Amino acid sequence: MRKNILRRLQAEGNPLIDGTRVTFYWQGDWAPRLMDELHGWDENRLALKRLPARLAPGAERPLWSTSFELPRDAYLEYAFFDPGTEQRMPDPFNPRTVSNGFGARNHFLYMPEAASTPLAVLRSEARHGTVTRHLAETAYLVEDGRREVHLYKPPFKGRVPLLVVYDGTDYLKRGRLVDIVDNLIAEKRIRPIAMALLQNGGRRRSVEYACSDATIHWLDTVILPLAGEHLNLLDLSRNPGSYGVLGASAGGLMSMYTGLRMPEIFGRVLSQSGVFGLDERDSAAVDLIRYGQGSDQLNIWMDAGRLDSLLDDNRRMQPILKEKGYRVTYREFNGGHNYTMWRNEVWRGLEALFPA
Repeated sequence: MRKNILRRLQAEGNPLIDGTRVTFYWQGDWAPRLMDELHGWDENRLALKRLPARLAPGAERPLWSTSFELPRDAYLEYAFFDPGTEQRMPDPFNPRTVSNGFGARNHFLYMPEAASTPLAVLRSEARHGTVTRHLAETAYLVEDGRREVHLYKPPFKGRVPLLVVYDGTDYLKRGRLVDIVDNLIAEKRIRPIAMALLQNGGRRRSVEYACSDATIHWLDTVILPLAGEHLNLLDLSRNPGSYGVLGASAGGLMSMYTGLRMPEIFGRVLSQSGVFGLDERDSAAVDLIRYGQGSDQLNIWMDAGRLDSLLDDNRRMQPILKEKGYRVTYREFNGGHNYTMWRNEVWRGLEALFPA
């Protein structure tokens, strides 16, 4: 096997996978650092060791490597980093990249028992819902003017519940949420739902999603009327708590806070890798949970990745929620803090909260 490292790299690409062990390679006179989700990105950049020439016969330049273990069903994102220029460097042995959401791209890998969800590709036989773009007033938020909102209407004539989606543009484009919902409805795995996919506030996102009552007020006075005008929604007076709210990371916190503050409307909460504390200080949502706010009204789905730095934060919430009597389903997966994993996992929460 050692004699065929370059041949394997050319055939299989980076990293080489042997069982649960992954080995990343670099060829050159010197090697950059490797940073990845498992090791906290910038917090612990891994040095690559130079291989003896006898282990890479025929190589024109030295080979460098580093190895670690991953579960067989894991998904991982990574990047090479030049500590001199403090710039990312493309991996010549792995052309597969994905946006990191901050203007750069990560390389990625699926372990042998992991794969992208097929639900993210709309099937030809599935009926399409319609997506329309709107501009909503933002008078109650920090910015003035209007903000983009996408409304999804399912291929269904009757009244349906609404799912509000924080970071909706990311879920629309990177999370392929519309295709996933179309497929789930077509396969009768969820009931038909409508969606309001909300654009975040950009650099103001952390303020708007940190248990913000301004966002709650905007949702109540602008977004719900807009959705009610363009979508055929269930009557809340007859179906209290029938709407849902979805978000990831800070959006996961805000989805939980929305349910706690408006349980008579949003009785179904889907939080992916939520942030429930900062610098060892709990968010207001945790205080409301300890108080038992809406415990008899909310149905909660939470998930988080075992490679995610927020895993412990999500784990610690489970005994608190259960002690106060909340209906909560919690799931962990072998992945990190990224839209690929939230895309691959979100169908589970939708099936649990909006069963057919």
